[in-house]
Parts: sequence; C-alpha cells; structure tokens
Amino acid sequence: MFSGGSYEEVARWLENFLISHAKRENVHAEIELDAGETREGISYAARVRLDGRTTPPIELDYAEVADKRGSLAWCAALAARIRAVVRDLTVAA
Repeated sequence: MFSGGSYEEVARWLENFLISHAKRENVHAEIELDAGETREGISYAARVRLDGRTTPPIELDYAEVADKRGSLAWCAALAARIRAVVRDLTVAA
C-alpha cells in the first residue's frame, strides 16, 4: 500500500474526481473507471462516455494517483485533461 491509500480507496477518490470535472464541462458526461482484478495495485483506466461515444482508455498509474492526489498542481492538470476530453466529445456531437 502506498502512502496515499489503498487501491480501492484511491479508485473511489479518482472516480469521484473525474466525474466531478467531466460534469463541469457537460452534465451528460459519464466516467467508466476500470479498476478490476487484472489492474489491482497497478493502474486504472478511465473512459469518458457521452452521447453514445466512448473515448479510448486514459491510463493512470496507481502509485502516481495515490501519491499525488494531494497535490494541487497535479490535480489541476488531471482536471484540465479530463475537461478537454469532454469538450472534444461535446464538439464532436
């Protein structure tokens, strides 16, 4: 376990974080977070779903998320990344 929390705890935080920022761009945006057994303790894959379209996975390393989720700069960069993906999907609609 990393100092930033257990795999499951970090997954819950990550999913809530991504959802909150995705919905700031488009209230209809959804996040699919893959945190299944094959990824446990290693990584997460997040996809944005909007109007029947789904993005390729955004790969996130568990150790990085766990260690940096308390960093304002890191969180701001991740929020900007997710919001840009949602904006791109919104424009494509």
